[in-house]
Amino acid sequence: MAIYRTVGLMSGTSMDGVDVALVETDGARALSLGPAFFQPYDETDRALLRRALADATRLRERTERPGSLPEAERVITQRHADAVQNFLAANGLTTRDIDLVGFHGQTVLHRPDERLTVQIGDGAALARRLRVPVVYDFRARDVAAGGQGAPLVPVFHRALVEAAHLATPVALLNIGGVANLTWIDSGRDPVACDTGPGNALVDDLMLARTGEPIDRDGATAARGAVNEAALARLMDQPFFSAPPPKSLDRNAFSRGAVEGLPLEDAAATLVAFTAEAVARLLPLLPARPLRIVACGGGARNPTMMRALAQRTGCAIASADSFGWSADAMEAQAFAYLAVRALAGLPLTFPTTTGVAAPTTGGVLASP
Repeated sequence: MAIYRTVGLMSGTSMDGVDVALVETDGARALSLGPAFFQPYDETDRALLRRALADATRLRERTERPGSLPEAERVITQRHADAVQNFLAANGLTTRDIDLVGFHGQTVLHRPDERLTVQIGDGAALARRLRVPVVYDFRARDVAAGGQGAPLVPVFHRALVEAAHLATPVALLNIGGVANLTWIDSGRDPVACDTGPGNALVDDLMLARTGEPIDRDGATAARGAVNEAALARLMDQPFFSAPPPKSLDRNAFSRGAVEGLPLEDAAATLVAFTAEAVARLLPLLPARPLRIVACGGGARNPTMMRALAQRTGCAIASADSFGWSADAMEAQAFAYLAVRALAGLPLTFPTTTGVAAPTTGGVLASP
């Protein structure tokens, strides 16, 4: 199989910016991870994306773009183009040095039960701007076939574990706005699902009460105490007892149960909510993992990592400790998935999204 030098792009539900990563891969076993880069959104961009999330609740067809969505789609495409150009310049490369771009876009609505998932971002316009082929719209085919459309990264997680020859079973936990987990065991298809909230509820709490978009290093939560009664109310939802595969929207959960608490206690309780949701999933997996490897923004939060260790009882390690990237893993995944899509290889499986059969995806846009 041909090896492609591919740039992967990811803007997650935390809406903090664009992750960029270079990967050389055949979309199967050949895998070489290159440099990574992050370009943050400014507050104007984040405010626009928050408006887009609100306007997206009115969507009934995935091609509709009411309210601020057309402007948000244009801005998302522009910011991703800028991020690629800045990444290439920072690494002494040009667009002639890359073969392909994997462009996830920005999820603004995910309702797989209605067969509806919407990621804004104009893949064709990005291909024209960069003059490089772009693979985009990764989730739609799985959802149209009855799958959850998420998570998409498990097949990449499996490639990482196999390349590193890790003892299995092992779980990879991505803590973005929403958290998702992949369970991997030798010789078996990965098992995966969203676990529940990641950073989104804490981020929204901090923004509403302090004007800051995140709880940096979990410092606010570290000063608080978990309100177990409020946590029990947060966990009292059927999602947590449902077996994988399963997925959810960024706004599937409310922080209403903590609104009457002091800021520090509210933050501590929401961090515990993320950790307890992961703990609740473990008995539903085929076997308990030997360790959980964390990536995404939550892996940079020591308060979150402590809560995960305490509530799951598992050994918790950062992806960085294996020579991977806790920050860029999803961008790397979409580089890998773009090559798989180009080759017609499956991106999703019955055990990862609930789709009836292994399913490929993505749309190719030529420059």
